Amino acid sequence: MSMHSIWMVGDIQGCCSSLDELLAHPEIDQEPLARFWFAGDLVNRGSQSLKTLRRLMALENRSIAVLGNHDLHLLAVAAGVRQLGKNDTLHEVLEAPDVEDLINWLRWRPMAHFEFGHLLVHAGVLPKWDVSKTLSLANEVEQALRSPNWKKTLQKMYGNDPDHWKEGHTGSKRLRVIINALTRMRLCTTNGHMLLALKTTPEQRGEGLMPWFEIPKRATQDVTVVFGHWSTLKLMLRENAICLDTGCVWGGELTAVRLQDRRLVQIVCPQSLVPGGN
Repeated sequence: MSMHSIWMVGDIQGCCSSLDELLAHPEIDQEPLARFWFAGDLVNRGSQSLKTLRRLMALENRSIAVLGNHDLHLLAVAAGVRQLGKNDTLHEVLEAPDVEDLINWLRWRPMAHFEFGHLLVHAGVLPKWDVSKTLSLANEVEQALRSPNWKKTLQKMYGNDPDHWKEGHTGSKRLRVIINALTRMRLCTTNGHMLLALKTTPEQRGEGLMPWFEIPKRATQDVTVVFGHWSTLKLMLRENAICLDTGCVWGGELTAVRLQDRRLVQIVCPQSLVPGGN
Protein backbone atom coordinates (compact mmCIF):
# COMPACT_ATOMS: atom_id res chain seq x y z
CA MET A 1 0.00 0.00 0.00
CA SER A 2 1.18 3.49 -0.80
CA MET A 3 2.90 5.28 2.07
CA HIS A 4 1.12 8.49 1.21
CA SER A 5 -2.61 9.00 1.47
CA ILE A 6 -4.72 8.82 -1.67
CA TRP A 7 -7.89 10.88 -1.48
CA MET A 8 -10.58 9.86 -3.97
CA VAL A 9 -12.76 12.86 -4.84
CA GLY A 10 -16.23 13.07 -6.42
CA ASP A 11 -17.53 15.23 -9.27
CA ILE A 12 -16.32 18.84 -8.95
CA GLN A 13 -18.30 20.25 -11.91
CA GLY A 14 -16.53 23.60 -11.86
CA CYS A 15 -17.01 24.26 -8.12
CA CYS A 16 -13.44 25.42 -7.53
CA SER A 17 -14.09 27.19 -4.23
CA SER A 18 -15.32 23.86 -2.79
CA LEU A 19 -12.25 22.12 -4.23
CA ASP A 20 -9.96 24.71 -2.65
CA GLU A 21 -11.72 24.25 0.68
CA LEU A 22 -11.30 20.49 0.39
CA LEU A 23 -7.59 20.73 -0.43
CA ALA A 24 -7.11 23.11 2.52
CA HIS A 25 -8.96 20.84 4.96
CA PRO A 26 -6.67 20.18 7.97
CA GLU A 27 -6.87 16.43 7.50
CA ILE A 28 -5.78 16.71 3.86
CA ASP A 29 -3.51 19.74 3.94
CA GLN A 30 -1.29 18.29 6.68
CA GLU A 31 0.15 15.76 4.23
CA PRO A 32 2.08 17.58 1.49
CA LEU A 33 2.65 14.37 -0.47
CA ALA A 34 -0.96 13.18 -0.44
CA ARG A 35 -2.28 12.16 -3.84
CA PHE A 36 -5.70 12.77 -5.35
CA TRP A 37 -7.94 10.76 -7.61
CA PHE A 38 -10.73 12.73 -9.28
CA ALA A 39 -13.73 10.79 -10.58
CA GLY A 40 -14.38 12.97 -13.64
CA ASP A 41 -16.87 15.73 -14.47
CA LEU A 42 -14.25 18.23 -13.46
CA VAL A 43 -16.06 21.04 -15.29
CA ASN A 44 -19.46 22.45 -16.25
CA ARG A 45 -22.65 23.50 -14.45
CA GLY A 46 -20.64 25.21 -11.70
CA SER A 47 -19.33 28.71 -12.30
CA GLN A 48 -15.56 28.16 -11.97
CA SER A 49 -14.57 25.60 -14.59
CA LEU A 50 -11.53 27.59 -15.71
CA LYS A 51 -10.17 27.96 -12.17
CA THR A 52 -10.87 24.28 -11.53
CA LEU A 53 -8.84 23.12 -14.54
CA ARG A 54 -5.92 25.37 -13.61
CA ARG A 55 -6.06 24.16 -10.01
CA LEU A 56 -5.99 20.52 -11.10
CA MET A 57 -3.16 21.16 -13.56
CA ALA A 58 -1.15 22.76 -10.77
CA LEU A 59 -1.35 19.52 -8.75
CA GLU A 60 0.70 17.92 -11.56
CA ASN A 61 1.73 14.34 -10.75
CA ARG A 62 -0.03 14.39 -7.39
CA SER A 63 -3.36 13.94 -9.13
CA ILE A 64 -5.09 11.51 -11.46
CA ALA A 65 -8.32 12.73 -13.05
CA VAL A 66 -10.39 10.47 -15.28
CA LEU A 67 -12.62 12.01 -17.92
CA GLY A 68 -16.37 12.31 -17.39
CA ASN A 69 -19.16 13.10 -19.83
CA HIS A 70 -18.99 16.84 -19.08
CA ASP A 71 -15.24 16.88 -19.74
CA LEU A 72 -15.76 15.12 -23.07
CA HIS A 73 -18.51 17.64 -23.86
CA LEU A 74 -16.02 20.48 -23.32
CA LEU A 75 -13.58 18.75 -25.69
CA ALA A 76 -16.35 18.32 -28.28
CA VAL A 77 -17.32 22.00 -28.09
CA ALA A 78 -13.65 23.01 -28.35
CA ALA A 79 -13.33 20.72 -31.37
CA GLY A 80 -16.27 22.47 -33.02
CA VAL A 81 -18.44 19.33 -33.16
CA ARG A 82 -20.97 20.40 -30.48
CA GLN A 83 -22.66 23.65 -29.50
CA LEU A 84 -22.78 24.95 -25.96
CA GLY A 85 -26.10 24.12 -24.29
CA LYS A 86 -28.11 26.68 -22.33
CA ASN A 87 -27.00 25.22 -18.97
CA ASP A 88 -23.32 25.00 -19.90
CA THR A 89 -20.87 27.22 -18.04
CA LEU A 90 -17.82 26.64 -20.23
CA HIS A 91 -17.48 30.02 -21.99
CA GLU A 92 -14.68 31.12 -19.70
CA VAL A 93 -12.56 28.07 -20.56
CA LEU A 94 -13.15 28.44 -24.31
CA GLU A 95 -12.24 32.14 -24.20
CA ALA A 96 -9.16 31.71 -21.98
CA PRO A 97 -5.80 32.76 -23.45
CA ASP A 98 -4.41 29.32 -22.51
CA VAL A 99 -7.38 27.39 -23.92
CA GLU A 100 -5.12 25.23 -26.07
CA ASP A 101 -3.08 24.11 -23.05
CA LEU A 102 -6.25 23.40 -21.07
CA ILE A 103 -7.79 21.34 -23.89
CA ASN A 104 -4.56 19.44 -24.47
CA TRP A 105 -4.24 18.69 -20.76
CA LEU A 106 -7.80 17.31 -20.77
CA ARG A 107 -7.16 15.24 -23.90
CA TRP A 108 -4.31 13.49 -22.08
CA ARG A 109 -6.34 12.49 -19.02
CA PRO A 110 -7.09 8.77 -18.62
CA MET A 111 -10.52 7.16 -19.02
CA ALA A 112 -9.78 4.63 -16.25
CA HIS A 113 -7.09 4.09 -13.62
CA PHE A 114 -6.24 1.04 -11.49
CA GLU A 115 -4.02 0.87 -8.43
CA PHE A 116 -4.11 -0.78 -4.98
CA GLY A 117 -7.14 -2.91 -5.84
CA HIS A 118 -9.23 0.15 -6.78
CA LEU A 119 -10.49 0.86 -10.32
CA LEU A 120 -11.39 4.52 -10.95
CA VAL A 121 -13.87 5.41 -13.71
CA HIS A 122 -16.40 8.20 -14.11
CA ALA A 123 -19.65 6.22 -14.46
CA GLY A 124 -19.32 2.46 -14.57
CA VAL A 125 -17.92 -0.76 -15.98
CA LEU A 126 -19.89 -3.24 -18.07
CA PRO A 127 -20.47 -6.59 -16.30
CA LYS A 128 -18.35 -8.61 -18.76
CA TRP A 129 -15.25 -6.42 -18.43
CA ASP A 130 -12.61 -7.34 -15.91
CA VAL A 131 -9.93 -4.86 -14.83
CA SER A 132 -7.47 -5.58 -17.62
CA LYS A 133 -10.22 -5.49 -20.27
CA THR A 134 -11.51 -2.18 -18.88
CA LEU A 135 -8.04 -0.66 -18.93
CA SER A 136 -7.27 -1.84 -22.46
CA LEU A 137 -10.60 -0.53 -23.81
CA ALA A 138 -10.11 2.74 -21.94
CA ASN A 139 -6.70 2.95 -23.59
CA GLU A 140 -8.29 2.69 -27.05
CA VAL A 141 -10.31 5.83 -26.29
CA GLU A 142 -7.28 7.57 -24.75
CA GLN A 143 -5.21 6.91 -27.89
CA ALA A 144 -8.02 8.26 -30.09
CA LEU A 145 -8.32 11.44 -28.01
CA ARG A 146 -4.56 12.01 -28.07
CA SER A 147 -4.18 11.44 -31.81
CA PRO A 148 -4.10 14.23 -34.42
CA ASN A 149 -7.58 13.00 -35.48
CA TRP A 150 -9.09 13.57 -32.02
CA LYS A 151 -11.80 15.88 -33.35
CA LYS A 152 -13.13 13.14 -35.64
CA THR A 153 -13.38 10.78 -32.67
CA LEU A 154 -15.54 13.28 -30.80
CA GLN A 155 -17.76 13.78 -33.82
CA LYS A 156 -18.70 10.10 -33.72
CA MET A 157 -19.01 9.85 -29.95
CA TYR A 158 -22.67 10.83 -29.58
CA GLY A 159 -25.62 8.41 -29.56
CA ASN A 160 -27.00 5.56 -27.45
CA ASP A 161 -26.40 2.77 -29.99
CA PRO A 162 -25.04 0.21 -29.83
CA ASP A 163 -26.23 -0.24 -26.24
CA HIS A 164 -24.07 -3.28 -25.39
CA TRP A 165 -20.56 -4.60 -25.87
CA LYS A 166 -19.52 -7.02 -28.58
CA GLU A 167 -15.92 -7.99 -29.28
CA GLY A 168 -16.68 -7.53 -32.97
CA HIS A 169 -17.54 -3.83 -32.66
CA THR A 170 -15.12 -1.68 -34.65
CA GLY A 171 -14.55 1.99 -35.40
CA SER A 172 -16.92 4.57 -33.98
CA LYS A 173 -19.42 1.96 -32.70
CA ARG A 174 -16.71 0.39 -30.59
CA LEU A 175 -15.48 3.69 -29.16
CA ARG A 176 -19.05 4.84 -28.49
CA VAL A 177 -19.90 1.78 -26.37
CA ILE A 178 -16.69 2.16 -24.38
CA ILE A 179 -17.22 5.89 -23.81
CA ASN A 180 -20.91 5.44 -22.89
CA ALA A 181 -20.13 2.69 -20.37
CA LEU A 182 -17.24 4.55 -18.74
CA THR A 183 -18.83 8.03 -18.68
CA ARG A 184 -22.64 7.73 -18.88
CA MET A 185 -23.93 4.35 -17.69
CA ARG A 186 -26.05 3.96 -14.57
CA LEU A 187 -28.49 1.14 -15.25
CA CYS A 188 -28.18 -1.94 -17.41
CA THR A 189 -29.71 -5.37 -17.85
CA THR A 190 -28.02 -8.44 -16.39
CA ASN A 191 -26.52 -9.19 -19.80
CA GLY A 192 -25.05 -5.71 -20.08
CA HIS A 193 -27.47 -3.73 -22.24
CA MET A 194 -27.23 -0.10 -21.11
CA LEU A 195 -30.25 2.12 -20.68
CA LEU A 196 -28.60 5.51 -21.02
CA ALA A 197 -31.67 7.74 -21.06
CA LEU A 198 -32.64 7.05 -17.42
CA LYS A 199 -31.20 9.22 -14.65
CA THR A 200 -33.38 7.96 -11.81
CA THR A 201 -32.50 6.56 -8.42
CA PRO A 202 -32.05 2.77 -8.35
CA GLU A 203 -35.48 2.42 -6.66
CA GLN A 204 -37.27 4.03 -9.62
CA ARG A 205 -35.70 1.84 -12.26
CA GLY A 206 -37.71 -0.07 -14.81
CA GLU A 207 -38.30 -3.78 -15.14
CA GLY A 208 -35.19 -5.89 -15.74
CA LEU A 209 -32.77 -3.03 -15.05
CA MET A 210 -30.18 -2.92 -12.30
CA PRO A 211 -27.47 -0.53 -11.22
CA TRP A 212 -24.42 -1.77 -13.12
CA PHE A 213 -22.54 -2.45 -9.86
CA GLU A 214 -25.26 -4.87 -8.65
CA ILE A 215 -25.14 -7.17 -11.68
CA PRO A 216 -24.46 -10.68 -10.31
CA LYS A 217 -20.97 -12.00 -11.06
CA ARG A 218 -19.74 -8.80 -12.71
CA ALA A 219 -16.14 -9.35 -13.74
CA THR A 220 -14.86 -6.53 -11.48
CA GLN A 221 -16.54 -7.76 -8.29
CA ASP A 222 -13.22 -8.75 -6.70
CA VAL A 223 -11.86 -5.17 -6.83
CA THR A 224 -13.37 -1.88 -5.68
CA VAL A 225 -14.76 0.23 -8.50
CA VAL A 226 -14.71 3.94 -7.60
CA PHE A 227 -17.02 6.23 -9.58
CA GLY A 228 -19.06 9.44 -9.60
CA HIS A 229 -21.75 10.51 -12.08
CA TRP A 230 -24.81 9.34 -10.12
CA SER A 231 -25.64 12.12 -7.68
CA THR A 232 -29.01 10.60 -6.67
CA LEU A 233 -27.11 7.60 -5.23
CA LYS A 234 -25.40 10.01 -2.85
CA LEU A 235 -22.35 8.65 -0.98
CA MET A 236 -22.18 4.88 -1.31
CA LEU A 237 -19.43 2.91 0.39
CA ARG A 238 -19.53 -0.80 -0.36
CA GLU A 239 -16.70 -3.28 -0.26
CA ASN A 240 -16.45 -3.42 -4.06
CA ALA A 241 -18.15 -0.17 -5.16
CA ILE A 242 -17.78 3.44 -4.02
CA CYS A 243 -19.93 6.26 -5.40
CA LEU A 244 -18.45 9.69 -4.67
CA ASP A 245 -20.88 12.00 -6.47
CA THR A 246 -22.73 13.78 -3.68
CA GLY A 247 -24.15 16.56 -5.85
CA CYS A 248 -21.70 19.35 -5.03
CA VAL A 249 -23.01 21.53 -7.84
CA TRP A 250 -26.63 20.99 -6.73
CA GLY A 251 -25.96 22.32 -3.23
CA GLY A 252 -24.81 18.96 -1.82
CA GLU A 253 -21.24 18.19 -0.76
CA LEU A 254 -17.88 17.68 -2.40
CA THR A 255 -16.76 14.32 -1.03
CA ALA A 256 -13.31 12.82 -0.55
CA VAL A 257 -12.66 9.31 0.76
CA ARG A 258 -9.17 8.16 1.74
CA LEU A 259 -8.34 4.95 -0.12
CA GLN A 260 -6.30 3.46 2.72
CA ASP A 261 -8.94 3.55 5.48
CA ARG A 262 -12.07 5.13 3.97
CA ARG A 263 -11.73 8.21 6.11
CA LEU A 264 -14.35 10.70 4.91
CA VAL A 265 -14.03 14.45 4.35
CA GLN A 266 -16.98 16.42 2.98
CA ILE A 267 -17.26 20.09 2.09
CA VAL A 268 -20.77 21.52 2.15
CA CYS A 269 -21.26 23.44 -1.08
CA PRO A 270 -22.92 26.83 -1.38
CA GLN A 271 -24.15 26.23 -4.93
CA SER A 272 -27.82 25.49 -5.29
CA LEU A 273 -28.59 24.89 -8.92
CA VAL A 274 -31.86 23.22 -9.79
CA PRO A 275 -31.09 19.50 -10.18
CA GLY A 276 -31.11 18.00 -13.65
CA GLY A 277 -28.68 17.35 -16.46
CA ASN A 278 -25.97 15.33 -14.70
